Amino acid sequence: MSRRRLQLLPQRIPAAASNAIGRSVGALGVTPNMVSLAGVAGAAAAAWLIVQEHLLSAGIVFLGSSALDFVDGAVARATGKATAFGAVLDAVLDRVGEALLLVACIWYFADRGEQVQAGFGYAALFGSIAVSYARARGEVFGVTARDGLFRRQERVVLLGIGLLANGLTVVIVILAILANATALQRLAILGKALRLQDREEAAS
Repeated sequence: MSRRRLQLLPQRIPAAASNAIGRSVGALGVTPNMVSLAGVAGAAAAAWLIVQEHLLSAGIVFLGSSALDFVDGAVARATGKATAFGAVLDAVLDRVGEALLLVACIWYFADRGEQVQAGFGYAALFGSIAVSYARARGEVFGVTARDGLFRRQERVVLLGIGLLANGLTVVIVILAILANATALQRLAILGKALRLQDREEAAS
């Protein structure tokens, strides 16, 4: 199975729809950074709802705010306001939003005395950080590792479904396993690519 086939969800919405959304939102005077900040604010609100044990509401808010991840890039491209700093800010805020949700899940389980589930929450948090960090470190050495079994898009959708369906216990276990498996997968991809680079440099 190729790495491309492992992508369960698309990276971007179709170009025509993206451009239409970007132009419409940009015409309102909204900047890409505003959209990114609104997304993390929505994630923070969803995290608070989880702590308050309003899981259905949290799921709705989280999935709604996560949809803004497609909008900020669309606005940046349509308005010509795409910048390197904006891309970095967007990536950082995306990870902050996901971390807030997972910390809220850990809090939720711990408060209910469900220590095993809280432990899986910690593992899911570690895995999500490791997946992103592996990609970032790979890019330092010129190796791209964006693919994987369970990228951020899949993690967000699964967590949202778990909240909506009141199945957070099952979902947190799946997240913990697949996020860490993806981190290991990316490490293997990076290891192979970097060893090849080393051999090519040694032969040159």
